[in-house]
Amino acid sequence: MSKKEHEIMHWADQAAEQIINKNPNKKEYIAATGATPSGMIHVGNFREFIMGHFIAKAINDKGKKGIHLHYWDNYDVFRKVPVNMPKQDILKTNLKKPLTSIPDVIDNKHKSYAEHHQAEFEKYLKIVGVTPLIVSNTTQYKECILAEEMKTALENTDKIKEILNRFRKEDLVDSWLPISVYDEETNLEVEEVEYLGDYNLKYKDTKGKDQTFDFRKKGLAKFKYRIQVPAYWNYKKIDFESAGKDHFAAGGVFQTAGMIAKEVYNIERALGFGFGWIGIKGGKQFSSSTGVIFTLKDVLEVYEPNMVRWFFAGSRPGSEFNISFDLDVVKYYEDFDKVERIYFNQEKVDEKEKIKQSRIYELSAIEIPKKLPFQPSFRHLTNIYQLHQGDIKKIEEYYKEDLKTKEDENKLKLRIECVKNWLEQYAPDAMKFQLQENLNKDIKLSKEQKDSLKILRERLETKKYTEESLYEDFMNICNEADIKPQEFFKAAYQVLLNKERGPKLAGFIILIGVKKMISLLKEI
Repeated sequence: MSKKEHEIMHWADQAAEQIINKNPNKKEYIAATGATPSGMIHVGNFREFIMGHFIAKAINDKGKKGIHLHYWDNYDVFRKVPVNMPKQDILKTNLKKPLTSIPDVIDNKHKSYAEHHQAEFEKYLKIVGVTPLIVSNTTQYKECILAEEMKTALENTDKIKEILNRFRKEDLVDSWLPISVYDEETNLEVEEVEYLGDYNLKYKDTKGKDQTFDFRKKGLAKFKYRIQVPAYWNYKKIDFESAGKDHFAAGGVFQTAGMIAKEVYNIERALGFGFGWIGIKGGKQFSSSTGVIFTLKDVLEVYEPNMVRWFFAGSRPGSEFNISFDLDVVKYYEDFDKVERIYFNQEKVDEKEKIKQSRIYELSAIEIPKKLPFQPSFRHLTNIYQLHQGDIKKIEEYYKEDLKTKEDENKLKLRIECVKNWLEQYAPDAMKFQLQENLNKDIKLSKEQKDSLKILRERLETKKYTEESLYEDFMNICNEADIKPQEFFKAAYQVLLNKERGPKLAGFIILIGVKKMISLLKEI
C-alpha cells in the first residue's frame, strides 16, 4: 500500500490493519469496550461503543474475524447517587454495595438498578446496529473466572504499587491491595483486607469479625479498575481497547495498564487510543454532575440511526465535536444526504474525496441499500409538516410520486418523526409557523408595505412563476413600491404566518399555492 493510499484510509481501517499485523495468525481479534451502569448512559459514553464496533467491523471487512466485546462494570461499588434518579433515600441506603445488588428504583421491571440502565441502553444500541458480545462483570467475579489473574496481581502487589506510585504525589498506603472485597453477609465494601497467600483473602466484616475465603470458590473480590484493565487483556486476549482522552494521559489508566501488562502479566498492552469529548449544542446544557444529560435515545429522536453512526464514522477519534439540536440539525441532514449521493455516484467529487466519503458511508449505514434511497429534504419537510399540521396522510400524499418502494415509505415516516420531534422540542422559533387561514386584522402595515403586497398579488394573478423567477421578481416589486426588501419580506410573513420571519418566501408561496397567497392578499 502506498503512503498516499494509507493516508486516506479510514482510522478504523488503519487500526484494524495495525491489530492484524501485530498478530497475523490469530483466529479472532477482540475490540473491547466497557462502561459502568451507575446511572443513565449518556451519548458521550456511546463513542466508546461505536469505536469498538467500527474497528471490529473493519477487521471483518479485511477477511478476518473481528469481535466487539463489551463488558458492563456492574460489580463496581455504588459510590454516589446521581441527582436525576428517583427515590434518592433508597439509593443512599445502598451506597458501597455492588451495582447489581441495588434494587431497580426507576420502574421496578429489572432485577437491579444496574440491569435497568444496561437494558435501556442496549435497546437503543440495537437500533443503531451496534450488537456487541456482552459480558457482565458481576457474573465474571461471582463465578471466580478471574481467579488466576487475581492471584498473579496479589503476588505482585509491590510491583503494581511501585508502578502506580511513579505517577502519584503521595505513595499508596502499605496495606493497599489491587482488589476490593464485599462483605458476604451485607454486600457492603469492606475497608480492611489482607492477602494471606495462594488463593486466600482475609477481611474484617461490618461487625468487626475476621472472615477468610478462597477467591476461587467465593466471588467476593474484584479488581480495582487500573488493574482490571490489564487483567482482562490477559484473560480475554484483548487486541484493542479505547477510552476517553484522560485515561490515555501521562500516568493515566492506560499508561499504567500497559506497564502492568508487561511487568506483571508478561503480555503486550492492547492497542488503543483516547477519544475526544462530545458536546451538545442547542437544548439544555449538558452536565453529568447536575443530572442534565443527553442519551442515545435523545439523539435518535432527532437523527436517523445511520446519521448517528455517521457523526462518529466521520470524525477522527481524538477530535471533539458537538451533536447539535439547534438549527445545525438542518445542515447535518444536508451533509449526510450529500455523503450518500457521493457513495451512489449521484454527486461528483475528486477521487480522494470519493474514497474517503464512501468508506465513511459504508461504516455509517447499518445496511447498505442497492441504490440511492429516497432523500426527502429535512428543511423542506419541516415546512410540509407544519403546512399540513402534522397530518401524515397528507404529507405522504404530497410525496406520493417519490415513494417507489416500501423502503421509501419507511424512510419518509422515519424522517417525519425526526422532524416532528425536532420542531416540538428544539427548533428555533424562526423555523416554526402556522399558516393563517385569514388575515389577522391587527397587523399594522405601512403604505409602502401595502403597495408592495398589492403589486405582488397582481403579479401572482397574471404571471406563472417558478421559485427562482418569483424570487427574482421580488426585487422588481421592491423597486416599484420604493420599499426596502426586509420591510417587504416582513409584511409578507405577517400576512402568511402572523410573524415577521419564516421559510424562504418564494419557495413557500409556491408550496402553499399561489391561490392561497392571493386570497390572503385580497384581505389587505
